[in-house]
Amino acid sequence: MIKVLHFFKTYYPETMGGIEQVIFQLAEGSAKHGIHAEVLSLSPRGSARNETVGHHVSHRSKLDLQLASTGFSLSVIKDFVELAKEADIIHFHFPWPYMDLVHFATRLRKPTVVSYHSDIVKQKTLLKLYKPLMYRFLSSVDCIVASSPNYAQSSTVLTDFKDKVSIVPYGLDRETYPVPSAEKLEEWKRRVGEKFFLFVGALRYYKGIHFLLEAAEKTGLPVVIVGGGMLEDELKAKAQSSGLDNVHFVGKLPDIDKAALLTLCYALVFPSHLRSESFGISLLEGAMYGKPMISCEIGSGTTYINIADETGLVVPPADPTALAGAMTALWEQPEQAASMGRRAAGRYEQVFRSDSMASAYADIYRELLQPATTQRKVR
Repeated sequence: MIKVLHFFKTYYPETMGGIEQVIFQLAEGSAKHGIHAEVLSLSPRGSARNETVGHHVSHRSKLDLQLASTGFSLSVIKDFVELAKEADIIHFHFPWPYMDLVHFATRLRKPTVVSYHSDIVKQKTLLKLYKPLMYRFLSSVDCIVASSPNYAQSSTVLTDFKDKVSIVPYGLDRETYPVPSAEKLEEWKRRVGEKFFLFVGALRYYKGIHFLLEAAEKTGLPVVIVGGGMLEDELKAKAQSSGLDNVHFVGKLPDIDKAALLTLCYALVFPSHLRSESFGISLLEGAMYGKPMISCEIGSGTTYINIADETGLVVPPADPTALAGAMTALWEQPEQAASMGRRAAGRYEQVFRSDSMASAYADIYRELLQPATTQRKVR
């Protein structure tokens, strides 16, 4: 049994973003491949050990300070050392600059893997200060994993480390999603109607929701928005001032309600317009549920999931007119939309299953644990 410690700034149940979902799917799915996975993260609730999340164990250290989306903790250094000593592999999840400091401060000689989830896009000034540390960190680890060939080729950082980059697409396990009852489905039909576009995700600056609202205003088509975040009040105010009674903000929802909306929706719309969106887990959820998709071409994994004119439609970023046109086209061509949804489901089965992701990472772990004289190049 190989013991792996995943290390990231946040985790379930307090935060439920895409990276947390990837870590969860990896931790759950890797057991059948001979991997025992544990997770260490920060929490404002303070320190705790051996909490159960799904079928694996998580640990938390006290969050002392949050600055520029970076969590800091003094106690995590001691916690990391203790937990890492018991692990065979340390699996870092990038970006988190404080993680780099913990890595160098503890000087543990363990094989290391980095899941490179995203370039740093927003904090351009801070990036200039962080870049030397970032490059030293990425130079020091054994393997860097990108989630799509699209992102690996378009990231200037990853191209600088191409000799140690492997590609492992994110994967989801349909069995970890609850099955909504007929009563639950009827409840949501009464609330939002029987035919609608669905967006699922945190309401953040790079998600392009402003452009979705403009597209909804142009088309008058029904849109359901699942999720909360810093921009929630601003977006609701914009929708209200524009008289968008065709847009439903339903906030953060339990998994059973999200599953109900994924089951019911006509198509998934994903207007993220910046490279901070490196992949798009909720876009992948749409594919898993066999839904046609609309996304933007931003040089990331979104168009690795959503193949233009095959599994859905792809439009230029930050272009509400193009987005509105794509929504109208799908709405008025239900047979084509259904065909795209079937192809999306097929692509999920072929490329994006959780077991495929867990198996690929298990191969990487075993490769890194081989003696140096027999170790092949991980790619």
